[in-house]
Amino acid sequence: MNDYAYPDTLVSTDWVAEHLSDHLVRILEVDVDTSAYETGHLPGAIGWNWETQLQDQLTRDIINKDNFELLCSHAGIGNDTTIVLYGDNDNWFAAYALWLFKIYGHKDVRLMDGGRVKWVKERCPMTTEVPSYPVSFYKAREPDPDIRAFKDVIAENLGKNSINLIDVRSPDEYTGKVIAPPNMPETAQRGGHIPGAVNIPSSKTVKPDGTFKAFEELKALYDGKCIDSDKETIVYCRIGERSSHTWFVLKYLLGWLRQSKKL
Repeated sequence: MNDYAYPDTLVSTDWVAEHLSDHLVRILEVDVDTSAYETGHLPGAIGWNWETQLQDQLTRDIINKDNFELLCSHAGIGNDTTIVLYGDNDNWFAAYALWLFKIYGHKDVRLMDGGRVKWVKERCPMTTEVPSYPVSFYKAREPDPDIRAFKDVIAENLGKNSINLIDVRSPDEYTGKVIAPPNMPETAQRGGHIPGAVNIPSSKTVKPDGTFKAFEELKALYDGKCIDSDKETIVYCRIGERSSHTWFVLKYLLGWLRQSKKL
């Protein structure tokens, strides 16, 4: 698929349509607003709410290992299950869920290219039936520290030109003109960006239909901003969904496996 570094991490709508009845595959729709799932979704797909199910409701951090295991077990997911994720907003929140699966060591997890919008536009099968699967006994690994960065790392490297720091929000958010995307009620606490961060919006990585751009186009996007792929690269946004999307691009489509982290 477009000569990506790790093409198996991205599947087409045709591939998904062929595997709707595959018991080794579990399809998950992940949205910030699950009302779309309720009006219709892929047959067999489980719906996860990004805000209430993938975040700790007190600390606003990712859910802990025990809760992740429970979530997966209730969805009938095994450690050897192939996970296919899709959602709205160019797969922003689906990419967040993929990052979370990788935090906890799941081996085979993929994005459906183009997400919900592409599936609907192609008039692929939809249903309102909510599936039920036998409860499994999912066992997660300890969180992987190599794909996550914290504010202390950023503070230690400010002004040193030792890392790539990429702000993937819109230009207006980057400059501080606005503090959240349109129609997003949860805002940032302050306007502006981290000193030294380069603005490369996540929206630049996809085509109008929501599918990812080709490898050479993606490479040119970051080369054009003088991003050094040999340096550690940290991406961030407002709440973690768009940075997950760009993290996926850098790590699996361009192949920056060791250098790419998400704040």
